[in-house]
Amino acid sequence: MIQKALANLKIASLNEMQNAAIAAAEKASDIVLLSPTGSGKTVGFLLPILQQLDKEKTGVQALILVPSRELAIQIETVFKQMSTGFKINCCYGGHSTRIEKNNLEHAPAVLVGTPGRIAYHVRNTNFDVSKVNMLVLDEFDKSLEFGFKEDMSFIIYELKNLTKRMLTSATKMEEIPPFTGVKKPVTINFLTDTPTQSVGLKLKSVVGKDKLELLFGLICKYGTHPTLVFCNHRDAVERISELLRDKGLPHDIFHGGMEQDDRERALIKFRNGSHRILITTDLASRGLDIPEIQTVIHYQLPLTEDSYIHRNGRTARMNAKGTAYLILSETDHVPPFIKETPEKEELKSSYPLPESTPWNTLYIAAGKKDKINKMDIVGMLLQKGKLEKDELGLIEVLDKSAYAAVKRDKINKVVALVREEKIKGKKVKIAVSE
Repeated sequence: MIQKALANLKIASLNEMQNAAIAAAEKASDIVLLSPTGSGKTVGFLLPILQQLDKEKTGVQALILVPSRELAIQIETVFKQMSTGFKINCCYGGHSTRIEKNNLEHAPAVLVGTPGRIAYHVRNTNFDVSKVNMLVLDEFDKSLEFGFKEDMSFIIYELKNLTKRMLTSATKMEEIPPFTGVKKPVTINFLTDTPTQSVGLKLKSVVGKDKLELLFGLICKYGTHPTLVFCNHRDAVERISELLRDKGLPHDIFHGGMEQDDRERALIKFRNGSHRILITTDLASRGLDIPEIQTVIHYQLPLTEDSYIHRNGRTARMNAKGTAYLILSETDHVPPFIKETPEKEELKSSYPLPESTPWNTLYIAAGKKDKINKMDIVGMLLQKGKLEKDELGLIEVLDKSAYAAVKRDKINKVVALVREEKIKGKKVKIAVSE
């Protein structure tokens, strides 16, 4: 079953960490999996779950708790891509509780969600907790940081029949809280002793009076590469966005104060290449399905070593190379946990704006709940939209909507051609995504 799942995921072979996780799960009841961001932890815990699932049983057998909606959706997507025959559902804040309750009436084998929303369903007895025998606490330290201790403690207390617990993290904790029930675990540790510097990562700094001007110059110089700009606060994200918008520089933003639909759309456009620049808080520093990032910019210096590690973990992943930049005002000091002396990056007084990406995003107002899949969209855009295969990029189908990357110079023509078309016999709104 594992080989079939890997083939469906287009993974030729497991890495050392994933093999170790599977081997440990065969023998141990409690496992702590420590591995860097981008190392494949999701597959590392989904495959052991898959091995333990029983087709003869009904109800939720495995519960996965995660700190963010995006991570929950990502795990659900990966599991579905494995095409195991087992059902998975996803629950998180901002999603309809009515829809989730209806889904749970025909209980999935695997349930993934944020602690607050899962606690809601446990309190309302919307699924049978007595059937759950496997628990994964993914990005556990981040869940604690986000204030989910009370919800997690309540949920775990209600799970009386657990036989397997797995706790995953990209940082090592001093101790594991007793409420997890994790006792004498087998620890799989793939964290390095010197985590502040990723393999293949160069560190540079830019110093000047006006940090916004420095950032704008740096983005213009390297803006043809996928770039993440990290801030400590939402207002800084919005302030930078306002500047880039005034300058006519396409980008997107991502932080916890945004509506869920807006956050999903921002990540989709970043993944499919419609935007190369994403301005974000530390919410995007770990756990999210975003592409290989060549450039990370610390507009505001990280407050902790963990934050620094995870931000940089978005680049130089899996032996790739990347560059992290520190934007420093003349009064800023490099934190002591950054051991390496950054190289100085010199900027000219001005640079031309980076050219637009070759892709733009098409919005389709129908999704999984309308029984629409990727092949329906591909067929419509190639046949009715007159696109060539290389003019159609990444397609993502959500519950009630779908997004397709289309070559920028073709997208308006495509919209005109398919505006009156139907998908699965239903006419839907199709437009260039805002």
